[in-house]
Amino acid sequence: MRISVVIPAYNEEENLKELLPKVWTQVGQEAEVIVVDDASTDNTARIAREHGALLIQNPYNMGNGASVKRGIREASYDNIILMDADGQHLPEEIPKLIKEFEGVDMVIGQRGKDAQRWWRRFANSIYNALASYVSGVPILDLTSGFRMLKKSKAVNFLHMFPNTFSYPSTITLAFVKAAYPIKFVPVKVLPRKKGKSKINLLTDGGRFFVIIMRISVFFSPLKIFLPVSLIFFLTGVLYYLYTFITQHRFTNMSVLLISTSVVIFMLGLVSEQIASLRMERKDG
Repeated sequence: MRISVVIPAYNEEENLKELLPKVWTQVGQEAEVIVVDDASTDNTARIAREHGALLIQNPYNMGNGASVKRGIREASYDNIILMDADGQHLPEEIPKLIKEFEGVDMVIGQRGKDAQRWWRRFANSIYNALASYVSGVPILDLTSGFRMLKKSKAVNFLHMFPNTFSYPSTITLAFVKAAYPIKFVPVKVLPRKKGKSKINLLTDGGRFFVIIMRISVFFSPLKIFLPVSLIFFLTGVLYYLYTFITQHRFTNMSVLLISTSVVIFMLGLVSEQIASLRMERKDG
């Protein structure tokens, strides 16, 4: 199996020194290792060249997701492994992904709870639950960046990837919606050894949630619109019962709430049809 390994990196010279030799050991010299340098200010580019990686350099800091997109486009082989450069993803776990890749289009490395801080575990549990509800498929680790996938399938959705850290969420839901089979494989993940995490709880946490809501509406809009519509409808009915009992009349607020619920429901139906047409066009 010919494999391309895509590693986005930003100021990761210390971690790449240890990571790249181990990656080559696992995938062999016939594979391809691509390091996408996101305009690093350290020696990331030099370290990548010294260890035989194909180097792609962004002209400016474009973001983790943008680096992944560039790496996937430049990959020579259809079998692509995505992993981070910070040393948390162990090259020794690559054979697990390769072993489970037969018969599916994407294998996702499922991180254990011990590998994440409590606030990340809490946030990821919310993301996983939302993604499972939207997709109808149990999503065990929506945001894992350690995965193996088919380039021929992934290129259909590259335009949808955000340029930030949340591209795994988009590609996971995209594969599920397009009926490309996926699989989750438990892998060991280490805490970051050197350097500082590029993810900020306050700024990126809210951005992740907005992006996940956006892609949820993109893939299964009715599952988002319908609950909102029901909330407005039930609120309107309950308010009507309250005012009828206490004031013996049907108020304008009740009319507004019930009418709003109908509008939201119709918007959901239209959005669902548009989403279906988009996916059919991709399949075609």
